[in-house]
Amino acid sequence: MQLGIRFFVSSILLGVGLAMDAFSVSLANGLNAPAMKKKRMCSVAGVFAFFQAFMPMTGWLLVHTMLRYFKMFEPFIPWIALALLAFIGGKMLIEGICGGEEDVKRETLTAWVLFIQGIATSIDALSVGFTIADYNCGQALLASMIIALVTFVICMAGLSAGKKCGTKLSSKASVLGGVILIGIGVEIFITGVFF
Repeated sequence: MQLGIRFFVSSILLGVGLAMDAFSVSLANGLNAPAMKKKRMCSVAGVFAFFQAFMPMTGWLLVHTMLRYFKMFEPFIPWIALALLAFIGGKMLIEGICGGEEDVKRETLTAWVLFIQGIATSIDALSVGFTIADYNCGQALLASMIIALVTFVICMAGLSAGKKCGTKLSSKASVLGGVILIGIGVEIFITGVFF
């Protein structure tokens, strides 16, 4: 495919589609941490953007090197996403229900939790490597960077929206965030297994 309007439009649309799970998780993170600073928001959105660029490139590499191994791994993607998001969401849910108001106000978004969220929301992007398989390396890299930029912007919007709602729902933010994460995991699982 040549670098033209169609390439950029399709990369942007791919980015929007892939970023929806990351947007929802960002919304939950904003709900859970309404006092999150702009620098922290940029780092959270940056982690999601990194994984949304890394996974399609990894998928592209797999298509060009080890296609048969990737095909064997593909059926497990929905299960892995469900397990990761259910674990994180369940933890937030339990903390929100059992913990006091002080526990809910503290930011529980550790580097490890953010890493798991990044993987869980982008693992399905591995299969994008199939859709960009006809790109050369430079085109695949550019498409991945566009996907990352789109994801960053969408996640910043999700974090901002979550923060605004989080200040109004501070005592229930952790519970709501946990329910959202579990719901995203279930949605990824159902879509991946049944559709």
